[in-house]
Amino acid sequence: MGLFFRKNSGGGSAVTTNALQDEKQKADIIINNIDDAIVLIDSANVIRSFNPASSTMTGWPKDEVLGLDYRSVIKFVNDKGETIDDSDHPFVKVLLSGKPFRDNTSILAKKDGSALSVDISVTPLVAADGKISGAVAIIRDVEDQRKQDKQRADFISTASHEMRTPVAAIEGYLALALNDKVTNIDAKARSYLEKAHASTQHLGKLFQDLLTSAKAEDGRLSNHPQVLEMNEFVEKLVDDLRFSAEKKGLALELLMGSHQQNEVTKTDSTQKVVKPLLFVHVDPDRIREVITNLFDNAVKYTETGKITIGITGDAQVVQFHISDTGPGIPKDDIPHLFQKFYRVDNSNTRTIGGTGLGLYICKKIVELYNGRIWVESEQDKGSTFYINLPRLETNRALTLQAQEGTVAQPVIQNAKI
Repeated sequence: MGLFFRKNSGGGSAVTTNALQDEKQKADIIINNIDDAIVLIDSANVIRSFNPASSTMTGWPKDEVLGLDYRSVIKFVNDKGETIDDSDHPFVKVLLSGKPFRDNTSILAKKDGSALSVDISVTPLVAADGKISGAVAIIRDVEDQRKQDKQRADFISTASHEMRTPVAAIEGYLALALNDKVTNIDAKARSYLEKAHASTQHLGKLFQDLLTSAKAEDGRLSNHPQVLEMNEFVEKLVDDLRFSAEKKGLALELLMGSHQQNEVTKTDSTQKVVKPLLFVHVDPDRIREVITNLFDNAVKYTETGKITIGITGDAQVVQFHISDTGPGIPKDDIPHLFQKFYRVDNSNTRTIGGTGLGLYICKKIVELYNGRIWVESEQDKGSTFYINLPRLETNRALTLQAQEGTVAQPVIQNAKI
């Protein structure tokens, strides 16, 4: 803010009262006329500021809420209309962690009992001594936007589902026509049918990806999380994927380690390294889909060299990465890579088919488990995709496993992988 100063009689400087009043008036004009709700609370959970948009969204008049505990006014519910736990309230998360919080799937419960879809962003206020003195929330009404998104997703979902059946039938008949035991065709006709079959398979993949992305957007994506030990899971998955890399002449390397030191036990004067158990709580089918998609992309865009798959972790996260020795990704394309239908447009990609939905779906699945996916790349030096998933503490994981009826044992290795 621009403040005006004048020298006082003691030779120092003081802010003029008029200047302070002008700045406050400007701030009030902006806050009172903005369409987003702005709510300010102090460290005692008391509401100190409540702009007109806040009253409109919540149904609470400003003069009734100032001085009240925010928990009696700012309430959130889940998609079933049930009040969320206090521990999941955005203000609680920010006041406890001291970190900003943002959520674009929140549902605000209004005073009259109705619900409103909102985006919310909460930022902690830090005092001079470093303590949290309160928090400010910016809440945006996205009810109409979500209704439109749902209608669009429903249309894509219905259209994709209906079109998969005839496409599957066409693909089946083409496969029969290419079967030497069923038909007898010349080489030229076979080449035409092979191109038609490949295009039909691509179309079928597009419809499947459209259906999956629509379900991911509106929360209908099937999800059955369970405790998973990622070292063992990735090791088995790599064995299944190895053939695809070797078929193209690419080497496949598996790296397994930890940011912390591996535990070492001594038995009969020999050392055995126990790989730390890296537990996560995810749907194995969904994570397999993500890893397979990243691996297929690495193989598809790498002509020579190797694919490296790694798994590691620390106390907070389990990290998976997959690296290739391909052409890399242009710097300008990296920020858009996980957007729907986005594809890098260059000579290396124009001849390779794709729907532009694979990485978007990967991102949606990873975010389903409060994880993060990103890429680091340099042209002509390859790319590395990273996935971070929240790590389950071992005792908690074993308790959940007992409830789920599954048990994992520590994996002991004598040789370095």
